[in-house]
Amino acid sequence: MSTATLPPQQSESGSSPRWRLVGPGLVVAATGVGAADLVATLIAGQKYGYALLWAVVVGCLMKIVLVEGAGRWTLATGSTIYEGWSSLGRWTTFYFGPYIVVWGFVYGAAAMAGTGLPLHSLFPAVSVPVWGIGSGVVGALLVWFGRYELFEKLCAALVGLMFVTVVGAAVLTVPNVPDLLVGLVPTVPAGSVVNVLSVAGGVGGTITLAAYGYWIREKGWTTPRFMRVMRLDNRVAYIVTGIFVVATLIVGAELLYSAKIAVQTGDQGLLDLANVLDDRYGTWASKVFLVGFWAAAMSSLLGVWNGVSLMFADFVGHVRKLPEDAPERGIGGRWYRAYILWLTLPPIALILVGRPVWLLLAYGVLGAFFMPFLAVTLIWLLNTDRVPREWRNKWWSNLWMGITAVAFVALAANELVKVVTGD
Repeated sequence: MSTATLPPQQSESGSSPRWRLVGPGLVVAATGVGAADLVATLIAGQKYGYALLWAVVVGCLMKIVLVEGAGRWTLATGSTIYEGWSSLGRWTTFYFGPYIVVWGFVYGAAAMAGTGLPLHSLFPAVSVPVWGIGSGVVGALLVWFGRYELFEKLCAALVGLMFVTVVGAAVLTVPNVPDLLVGLVPTVPAGSVVNVLSVAGGVGGTITLAAYGYWIREKGWTTPRFMRVMRLDNRVAYIVTGIFVVATLIVGAELLYSAKIAVQTGDQGLLDLANVLDDRYGTWASKVFLVGFWAAAMSSLLGVWNGVSLMFADFVGHVRKLPEDAPERGIGGRWYRAYILWLTLPPIALILVGRPVWLLLAYGVLGAFFMPFLAVTLIWLLNTDRVPREWRNKWWSNLWMGITAVAFVALAANELVKVVTGD
């Protein structure tokens, strides 16, 4: 996006950049927190009460560091994150190409099914597959023409629904504040290592973290003068995300831990929670929560349909050696729309027929490596002369990115074990 296309308040000759609560940070955070992430946190609260609250805080800090790194790379260099990866060698293409193709195919089905579950619970006359497929098609239409401003407003509305319903459910349970504060002290209860990794890794952590650099470009933040506003945008967004996830942990601790009620893994766990709310507080509570469940699922769907499609368009444009400003590499271009169709149409077969084992194995193996890939490559990129000296990593950035890389390598190893053993 050239500066000539920027709104007046964002042009190079205009006034200092202004920040608003609704921005790319809120988009990336809302997109990353899907139903599965909320269930992982819910189960942690169900099993250990408030003991893993500290892991939520650590998870938010890790994502702040990674997203800030992706944004800093984009603003400091004027290059996309994929262009940065490609500068590290062809191995990045050999990993990222198959990953984004397989990931999109499987995730498209999961995202549509995730939106279909709460809608079916609210309106049982229509099946989960029909609701899911309809959601995918609607999502595709909403992002097809590439209007970032509309996309951002839709995400903000969905975040509002999530906030009211999820945080409202936590307030309804009347949390135990002393126990909550004790949970901020790092402890690892017996058998909880996997849950610690899941909670810390699931606080808004997907491929959409890397999409942040594309969204800030669409916002009109294209040069280092937007560095401060980008950092503020990122931090506030993940504070909001942290509130969501803490609220989910509170619900798990107050409603499930004390009553020894277990919920299922995956999106089904949120339906189980809706039933618990129904029993405890009445039908109105479960219905309101289901709306929040749908908002979480739909915000993730919209974010992926837009952000990862942008990444794919940039990837294809780079492989085909198209100019950086080629329309095919941007929002609304040929490859952007091709990936939207890839996310929407082929996955319908997975929803209706089922997922082949070999595809799930490929998805699990490739997906396990993405967050370590992102963390390690950001450390690599942001400590070299690819970035102007003033915007390279400081020691604290390297420390946190190093901790993040180690944590995600451990999480990846756990995911690979699950893939191999079939758990």
